[in-house]
Amino acid sequence: MEETRLKVDKRIMEVNYFGVISLTKATLPFMLLRGSGHLVVISSLLGKFGIPLRSAYCASKHALHGFFDALRAEVQDRGIMVTLICPGWVRTEVSLHALRGDGSEHRQMDTPIAKGMDPHVCARHILNAVYKRKTEVYIAGAEKMGVYLKRFTPGLFNWIIRRMRVQ
Repeated sequence: MEETRLKVDKRIMEVNYFGVISLTKATLPFMLLRGSGHLVVISSLLGKFGIPLRSAYCASKHALHGFFDALRAEVQDRGIMVTLICPGWVRTEVSLHALRGDGSEHRQMDTPIAKGMDPHVCARHILNAVYKRKTEVYIAGAEKMGVYLKRFTPGLFNWIIRRMRVQ
């Protein structure tokens, strides 16, 4: 965080938060007119807790949770469903294109992502969650335990997370 330029934080928020909000604001009026719709938002487990070296990313995903939890409360009785999808480590190129503090691309495959879930498996879980009309779903391996550790044993969670190193 301390080496990340503010313009990089803003860029990450523009893509991960404001991009999603913009699309929602463009489509929601049509859903409301129809009286039905389903917003499926790809967040992250890191929208539930933060880890070292990912402050802006975590913040952008936390923001999605706040916005869509509030939106769900506003529109669910009007026929609009909101599902927050929270994947853990998925074997994608996300870390290759992640931004460094100076705004340049990371261009490295982080180990947890390289060892992550197959994207096709993740996609099947997402489709299942949408079909079952879940409000929030965690699609992950052992990293899912972070959600529960933070909730029920925050001191232990903080001790573990301070020692975590992603890369």
